Amino acid sequence: LYEGFGIPAVEAMATGTPVIASDACSLPEVVGDAGIVVDPMASDSIAQGMISLLEDADRRQELALRGLAKAQTYSWQNTAKGTAEVYRTLLQ
Repeated sequence: LYEGFGIPAVEAMATGTPVIASDACSLPEVVGDAGIVVDPMASDSIAQGMISLLEDADRRQELALRGLAKAQTYSWQNTAKGTAEVYRTLLQ
């Protein structure tokens, strides 16, 4: 419910693992269309997400490939560059 950024989701996507993530905090933005987003307070929503992956091999493969691509958009180097740019802007 209180994930700050979603590093576990990015790590899972980077390994080609289909992701089921909470719709809370930043996770929907981090996962995007590369995973299934569920209501973390509704067990039926979580179960439906899991069942959909278990029953649909094509969907699992599609999400695995999307996840690999999405994970490549995140890096510590890009994070550092973005942070430095914000600091530069604020110092002007």
